[in-house]
Amino acid sequence: MLKVHSIETLGTQEGPGIRFLLFLQGCNVRCIYCHNPDTWVIGAGKDYSVKDIVKLVEKQKEYFGDEGGITVSGGEPLVQRKELIGLFKALKKKKIHTALDTNGMIFDEFTVELLKYADLTLLDIKHIDPVWQKKVTGMTSDAPIKIAEHLEKTGKKFWIRYVLVPGYTDKEEFILKTAEFFKDYKCLERLEILPFHTLGKEKYEKLGIDYPCKGISPPSEKAVQKTKKLFERYLKDVYVR
Repeated sequence: MLKVHSIETLGTQEGPGIRFLLFLQGCNVRCIYCHNPDTWVIGAGKDYSVKDIVKLVEKQKEYFGDEGGITVSGGEPLVQRKELIGLFKALKKKKIHTALDTNGMIFDEFTVELLKYADLTLLDIKHIDPVWQKKVTGMTSDAPIKIAEHLEKTGKKFWIRYVLVPGYTDKEEFILKTAEFFKDYKCLERLEILPFHTLGKEKYEKLGIDYPCKGISPPSEKAVQKTKKLFERYLKDVYVR
């Protein structure tokens, strides 16, 4: 059984084409800019069997076209990586495109097995610097880099997603360091810049949780475009989402 937070149909921003979006419950990190704190608790959510989910996805298959499919996000899907292996295997038998949207903070044999069945991985690079990564996420881990290296080694397509947060991830030296690190990756199809926003603030208030980004405003359009140009010094396909 998979613990599901929510489901959306006809998604257009979580991977290529029209997507069936499966948001799993439970997360292993606490990013300061998270706008879905209601997905954090591990073990909560509604139970769905692999069979249930496959049936739901198949109902939407006619809308997928050549590029669409299912994107599994969260929370953090790797928290439920063992259960996801069965789902992705079943979807592959149905010839449905699978995408995994992950923070990449868990890398073990189950992650490796799951990645075999993911047609595309949307990998969040929270911060290239370990000290700042801890400031952003509450923990330090080289797992995201190991996952990127594994995807490149095994010839698996992936995108990088980079959340632009003023004062945390907008420093020029770290943007260039990130871009330079990935410049020779052949399986990296694109990098997406996700400008920070405050849309999740009300959720924190409703849950009685202190909002960690008090005083931080979304980056200006000028700052976003500057970041895009910095990434483009080393990478070809850079987009703002």
